Amino acid sequence: MMADHSLPNLAALLSKATGYLADRLPQPALAILTPASTSHPTHADLAACHADALQLAGRLAEAEAEYRRALALDPESFEPWYGLGSCLVARTSYGAAIDTLNQAVQRQPGHAAARGNLAEALFQTGSVDLAIEQFRRAAAHGDAAMKALLLRNVAVMIPGSPAADNAAVLEVRRAWSASLPRGIAPAATPSTGRKLRIAYVSGYFGSANWMKPVFTVINRHDRSRFEVHMIADGAIPTGEAGYRDHEADVVWRVRNRSNASLAEKIAEVGIDILIDLNGYSVTERLGLFALRPAPVQLGWFNMFATTGTEAYDALIGDASVLPPEEELHYSEPILRIPGSYLAFEVPYAVPDVEPPPALASGFITFGSLCSAIKLTHPVIAAWARILHGVPTARLLLRHGTLEDASNQTLLRARFAAEGIGPDRLVLEGAAPHHEFLATYGRIDIALDTFPYNGGTTTTEALWQGVPVLAFNGDRWASRTSRSLLLAAGLADWVADDVDEFVARAITLAGDPGTPARLAALRISMRDRLLGSAVCDTAGLCAALESIYEAEYAKRLVPVRA
Repeated sequence: MMADHSLPNLAALLSKATGYLADRLPQPALAILTPASTSHPTHADLAACHADALQLAGRLAEAEAEYRRALALDPESFEPWYGLGSCLVARTSYGAAIDTLNQAVQRQPGHAAARGNLAEALFQTGSVDLAIEQFRRAAAHGDAAMKALLLRNVAVMIPGSPAADNAAVLEVRRAWSASLPRGIAPAATPSTGRKLRIAYVSGYFGSANWMKPVFTVINRHDRSRFEVHMIADGAIPTGEAGYRDHEADVVWRVRNRSNASLAEKIAEVGIDILIDLNGYSVTERLGLFALRPAPVQLGWFNMFATTGTEAYDALIGDASVLPPEEELHYSEPILRIPGSYLAFEVPYAVPDVEPPPALASGFITFGSLCSAIKLTHPVIAAWARILHGVPTARLLLRHGTLEDASNQTLLRARFAAEGIGPDRLVLEGAAPHHEFLATYGRIDIALDTFPYNGGTTTTEALWQGVPVLAFNGDRWASRTSRSLLLAAGLADWVADDVDEFVARAITLAGDPGTPARLAALRISMRDRLLGSAVCDTAGLCAALESIYEAEYAKRLVPVRA
């Protein structure tokens, strides 16, 4: 038999292509690998390397197919299992990714990146505690940079962990934030002769459906007392997002600008009060606040747990989300405003309120449009108990993650493990926002998630006339719906605990008078909201302005005689 002299040459080609991939240069790698794969269709390592190049080039569907071909050639090899799992995460096929990455970590338990990707897929489908476990196991095997990244991920998700408590949240976030830079707050100087300069920092000014409380306040600020700046990491504020342009306002475009450079600019401009609207949603900017470029630094809006840092003079909430006895678990002082700290208005077109579907169907449809990361195991278990208690009821769930078939399969399996069959569930994927909101016309009662409540989801359900059933949780993140419901005058929809939450849902669904009561509530809901504290947007703005002035006054440099 003649020797295959092409194999040594192939090994050299593979080595060269691997070098290109290490330098993140997919195109020259593909120039080598694509023809080589055609010439050697049974070479498993070549197929896997070709798939890596396709994935790096962003050609994810082709990469997935090539990884599967590599696995058909060599099902015991680690690399194609890991590569395929990473590709599936990138394609948001999290259900399939979990199965695939479990195969990878079985073959290489100490591979940090494989466990990290598995953790991401688990988190994105609501298995928060399992995700945290995988991130921690990955950190034990990673280098210093990988360990820092994985610990940051745990710090991001810890408030939504059912197994965590307030003390655990503080511990985890303190541990991660210890790596942040340290700055000394500049002394405030009297702003005599000029307005107080306030600056809001956010990566989400372009998110119309999410920033309702923020633009409510910004639009109402008294420009005779305040000079308003918006520091935008992403899209800038627009009318479509709810912002009413004011000629005196200053918008900063700072995408990709370093924290050090931005801190220098903030100090140079003389910003008096810096307000973080991001929290751990944009962890990179926590370093900006750690540098202390402004005399007063506050956290509001997207703050629902401690940051674990000393960078903030206070976090702003309300009496419904954080009782005084829990403040010992916060590294920041807590300031409370009357009503809800998330008071809102809806400045854009939304669907009309529809009658409750139970009037026509004869049964109650529960629902939730919360994101998949909030569908923790205790949530699934509680909702399953409700469905067991009301055999005629249905549950409608809709979010973008359900666009993928493997994610739907995984969610159905999680309910099946609780004894709930697929006939009890209606699962739907993403839609344009107006159409997405119209889904509430097919829901009688919305069920809240926990320990990470709805925020925007709760406000949107209420505005569409759908009451949200929630309960008084064990942390700030578990009480945001409570804040909104109590401020809306809907205290009857806030249970004391999860058992009462389940019992109340079962009672409501089993009461033949419920559809008529829901119909009356829906008809009056928007007027009710507009007359309540939850839509007292002028009051929210005034309360925040008072806080800004008081916090600044406390830090003024003493004036010598």
